[in-house]
Amino acid sequence: MVSAGEKDIEQGFKIEEENDNQSNQTSPIDKRDLVYELMGIIQIISSYGEYRRTQRKESRNLVRRMKLLIPLLEEIRDFEGQIPESGIACLVKMKKAFNCAKKLLKTCHCGSKLYLALEREAVIGRFHSVYEKLSQTLDGMPYEELGISDEEKEQVELMIVQFKRSKKRIDTQDMELAMDLMVSVSTENDRNADSASIERLAKKLELHTVEDLKAEMVAVKEVIKERRAHNDENTQRIIDLLNKLKRLAGMEEETGPSDEPVMPKALEKSISIAIPNEFLCPITLQIMTDPVIISTGQTYERESIQHWLDSNHHTCPKTGETLTHLSVAPNFALKNLIEEWCSKNNFQLPTKEAPATPPSPSAGSDEKLLSLIKDLSSSHLEVQRKAGTKIRMLSKENPEKRTLIANYGGIPPLVQLLSYPDSKIQEDAVTALLNLSIDESNKRLISKENAIPEIIEILQNGSIGAKENSAAALFSLSMLDENKVAIGSLNGIPPLIDLLKNGTIKGRKDAITALFNLCFNHVNKSIAIQAGIVASLLQLLAKKHLDMVDETLSILLILATHPEGRQEIGKLSFIETLVNLMKDGTSKNKECSVAVLLELSTYNSNLMLAALQYGVYEHLVEISKEGTDRGQRKAKSILQFMTKLNRYHTDNASPNDEYIEKNIFKVLQRGMWVLKESVSNDDYSKIFACLKYKQLERDSLTEKEFDSDVGYLSEVFATQS
Repeated sequence: MVSAGEKDIEQGFKIEEENDNQSNQTSPIDKRDLVYELMGIIQIISSYGEYRRTQRKESRNLVRRMKLLIPLLEEIRDFEGQIPESGIACLVKMKKAFNCAKKLLKTCHCGSKLYLALEREAVIGRFHSVYEKLSQTLDGMPYEELGISDEEKEQVELMIVQFKRSKKRIDTQDMELAMDLMVSVSTENDRNADSASIERLAKKLELHTVEDLKAEMVAVKEVIKERRAHNDENTQRIIDLLNKLKRLAGMEEETGPSDEPVMPKALEKSISIAIPNEFLCPITLQIMTDPVIISTGQTYERESIQHWLDSNHHTCPKTGETLTHLSVAPNFALKNLIEEWCSKNNFQLPTKEAPATPPSPSAGSDEKLLSLIKDLSSSHLEVQRKAGTKIRMLSKENPEKRTLIANYGGIPPLVQLLSYPDSKIQEDAVTALLNLSIDESNKRLISKENAIPEIIEILQNGSIGAKENSAAALFSLSMLDENKVAIGSLNGIPPLIDLLKNGTIKGRKDAITALFNLCFNHVNKSIAIQAGIVASLLQLLAKKHLDMVDETLSILLILATHPEGRQEIGKLSFIETLVNLMKDGTSKNKECSVAVLLELSTYNSNLMLAALQYGVYEHLVEISKEGTDRGQRKAKSILQFMTKLNRYHTDNASPNDEYIEKNIFKVLQRGMWVLKESVSNDDYSKIFACLKYKQLERDSLTEKEFDSDVGYLSEVFATQS
């Protein structure tokens, strides 16, 4: 069974190849025309400029590598002899690979952002397919017969290695983006925490303005048209997410994209004019209006690099070098070049927005808002309650209101109300701060007002609703790395674990998303493990009706990267649960389960033996063929590990003990209790002794450590006998 994303990939490649084959059949092949075509494709993809966030790194790498092929093509173009048939064949194959790359890069340049985010694994597979085509083409090129220079041959050999390495490289997921997608797709529309996730998703995917969404509607319409035959659930997810984002921006909801949405001017510009790369800020990838130089010699847009430095980063974003000082200097030479280029190309630089300052009230609505903020500090309880409730509702309505509340000084009195001895006021205050924290700048303002300790206090002792929204607020605030550290050090993790264990469904979901974020910090992992998070997660995993399996496994995967976490998680009952999920779970359940098992068994092969006892092998084979892209890769990695284990024992077999050695892997795979039922006691003792010897030899274990392993294996086998 092949996923819809993979079908699209295969279909796209087939169309490209059919078009190439038809063109090759209808016209004679001229090597210079071929070379010029190839160089033209490189020129086209070099002009694309910006790429979608989710595929930006991979797209740039592919473009850079294809540009490195230009010297080779130039040497072939200038070759005066007769190009052999094998050389022509390689150039034709290269054209097919280039066309596949062009189509892929165009999709990553202007395709649907939602589609590219949801089908990220499938798109990575498409990059890998291009790498494979290019490496095969370059491998077969007759360099000697084409008179290619030794220097260029060395460059190509290095490139082939890079292509093959890129194909093998497993892409690292943006876990926070993955969690936001999971929450946004799977939950109701009216929850504050969901609204926060959707807004964060809008910012990460750059879909937070009306113009962004109109352009996305055009792209989604193309996706629907291309995937109409598939009728898969991801297409519906894209439409649902688009509608949520449109509601957030105050646009009308539609069943499908409108016929003629307006194309954003910025997008029109980027398509019609290729901005030189050296004019783009490496952080924002936008043309620079105020370029400055930092200590490493790299140039950035002043506002972008200042934000980077203000976030306590002391390295160069581009090179990773440690900065010798944090001063910046204007790059007047580059600024003049940018202005000259803009004048020559009739390109209008984006105007700088004035720094945000508290605006003066211009109408009745602003005056009412100022009055409400003033009422938050009233000495009358009912006045405070009404003001808190109203601010809570206003902060949920739209981004403009959140900005106004913050600019009018609404955050400090809300933080003061967190410690007020009235549960209704507390709940309204913490919920309003949750809504305000959706904006990045407000997160910092809330933290500076020392709100985190008060939010944690409500999480421990507040009402049910206040606890839930406190957890959601901590999730939102923990998007800033410094807040992750603060929440962990202020003892905010134990009450989140308590809410995870004893809260309502909504409370548990708020707690698990907050804990997920916090556990990206290594110190917080240890704090969470010592506070009993693993036991709570395992209990949650057993309650399948809560529909939190994927979120639970995602946190367990993060915890499994910590030694204490592996020790807590690696229990027999959990391994059995993983195997059962691989058997009966959803495709996402299976993917997450395989990922956790791979992480655990990498450090402790005994856990793999336990999984084999529970019948994991057949489920892994099935997932390796029919699972999600990521699930297939993880399953294949585990199967390769098993094969190596088997091969080790086969390669080290002793001729005198052939019967004994032949049974070693049977012991590992099926368990010693199975063997004991089918052989004599004498043979059983010999096999056990041989297994002990091989275990000592392979792992260099001490006798004591081996005895411990034997005890562990005995526990495994005893559960099956």
